[in-house]
Amino acid sequence: MRGGAQSQLMLGADGNLWVVKFQNNPQHLRVLANELIATRLAAAVGLTVPQTDVVEVTEWLAANTADMQVDLVRGGRERCAAGLQFGSQFVGGLMPGQVVDYLPESQLDEVRNVAEFAGMLCIDKWAGNCNGRQAVFERRPRERKYRATFIDQGFCFNAGEWTFPDSPLRGVYARNGVYARVTGWESFEPWLSRVEAMRAETLWQIAEAVPPEWYGGDTAVIERLMEQMMARRSRVRELIASFRDSNREPFPMWDAVKKIVVPRQFAEASVVSKFVM
Repeated sequence: MRGGAQSQLMLGADGNLWVVKFQNNPQHLRVLANELIATRLAAAVGLTVPQTDVVEVTEWLAANTADMQVDLVRGGRERCAAGLQFGSQFVGGLMPGQVVDYLPESQLDEVRNVAEFAGMLCIDKWAGNCNGRQAVFERRPRERKYRATFIDQGFCFNAGEWTFPDSPLRGVYARNGVYARVTGWESFEPWLSRVEAMRAETLWQIAEAVPPEWYGGDTAVIERLMEQMMARRSRVRELIASFRDSNREPFPMWDAVKKIVVPRQFAEASVVSKFVM
């Protein structure tokens, strides 16, 4: 698959296609944990994301599949690691209609759930995504409109650093067109309120699903990450407002004043200052 993590498209034992990121990917070991946590957080607030799971790749399969290799940053190649990897179910499945990772600006109106880009912005700002927002667009046979699915959460929590260097233009989609319908805070609902009200139990349940080998086995590290996420819930509006007020001007309709057109005959009548008796 395309992308810096050099994922593999694999047919699972369950009969589904999975995009698999390996522990020895060139980006960082922790991007596997990032993918699982952030994607499941997005699912928990009702956003359209792929199903995720922990995928076991056997030693035999890794050793006997010639194409299962990664290019190393320092040069050379090595085979993909065996063991527990991150899996994201392939959008479209075995018999997809049309799945694209780009739509021209003129076709964004053909995305049935374009409002969810505002919802995904809540997740990206909360999780400190330091990469641009990625999405794929699927249109099934006999359907007229596309549906966006939000993929590639690997650089949430600042990739392998697990820090939050917040910046207005991080974690946002490349084109303003997806935000054109945002008119105010109500455009971020119900996702924003669900983030702000998310229970600690939900976060811990998601964190417990992450294999310890994806973050070095130190449970104190992932506990600290979840504690930071709990504290950051109250900052999501502030971070969105910082993007709103940036020179990119992403929300042209925010609190736009609605002008009422007065019919000409009433406008002329208004100049009469008194009644004639």
